[in-house]
Amino acid sequence: MNAPEIIDPGALHEESIVIDGLIIAKWERDLFLDMRKGGLTAANCTVSVWEGFQDTVNNILGVNKLIAENSELVMPVRTTADILAAKDAGKTGIILGFQNAHAFEDQLGYVSLFKQLGVGVVQLCYNTQNLVGTGCYERDGGLSGFGREVVAEMNRVGILCDLSHVGSKTSEEVILESSKPVCYSHCLPYGLKAHPRNKSDEELRFIADHGGFVGVTMFAPFLAKGTDSTIDDYAEAIEYVMNIVGEDSIGIGTDFTQGQDLNFFEWLTHDKGYARRLTSFGEIINPLGIRTVGEFPNLTETLLKRGHSERVVRKIMGENWMRVLGDVWGS
Repeated sequence: MNAPEIIDPGALHEESIVIDGLIIAKWERDLFLDMRKGGLTAANCTVSVWEGFQDTVNNILGVNKLIAENSELVMPVRTTADILAAKDAGKTGIILGFQNAHAFEDQLGYVSLFKQLGVGVVQLCYNTQNLVGTGCYERDGGLSGFGREVVAEMNRVGILCDLSHVGSKTSEEVILESSKPVCYSHCLPYGLKAHPRNKSDEELRFIADHGGFVGVTMFAPFLAKGTDSTIDDYAEAIEYVMNIVGEDSIGIGTDFTQGQDLNFFEWLTHDKGYARRLTSFGEIINPLGIRTVGEFPNLTETLLKRGHSERVVRKIMGENWMRVLGDVWGS
């Protein structure tokens, strides 16, 4: 009888396509250096939350300048071919993403304009009501008529619809409305912790049954053990979700916030960034073993140690993201 093949976790991580479906860390060179240390092939990085059109354009200008100044570490990506090129070049591909459709304001034409500026992923609502639909922290009125137009236009131009902070009813209606796959780019299961930001088994099953995708986050306030969580607790959450959605519909969406200060979290947790308080995160400490982006290889090692095959680990770490992005972007 042949002995089982011993897989080198470091070598597997280095060979794999590694994609983080959501990073909202502080834009700076230190982040890019840590991305390279962690072997990230690509990441969806937030450039808009509460900002309107002009402020979002200004953010994109600033990010483009920062990427250009650090071109030996990172590069912009708009297609899956670009992601593969980043891998070959030993760089991290930066996907521009929104966590709110607020920047579209009431102008449907802004959807294609932002696509031209390189935006590849847009979350439709961030926690509260906007012109498109409703977030997860208030009574859900569902997808608006304008929202239906926005979804159709995002489908047409090739922007992935993200529903991570979106209310349950709005999410269900987007899933049914969209002609392209949609995602929860960064979420955790309600079955492990009852929290308004976490998704029920039924919601997870529904998005997967309709061709959608789930990125699992490790954001401590949404994990069962909170700030006492370890990388194994994060892996347990990945496994819980995978048991519902299957090995082809799951990936990583860490929600890394490294480098951000208290003022940033105050801005995030108030409606529109300044109005009523929506929630309070408390202390933010990522799970032991994956405190920073640079520790990403530990996740590959942990998944292998927990008995997952090389094939499944490759899917979780990035191959599944590649497929869904290709389906939406068209390349």
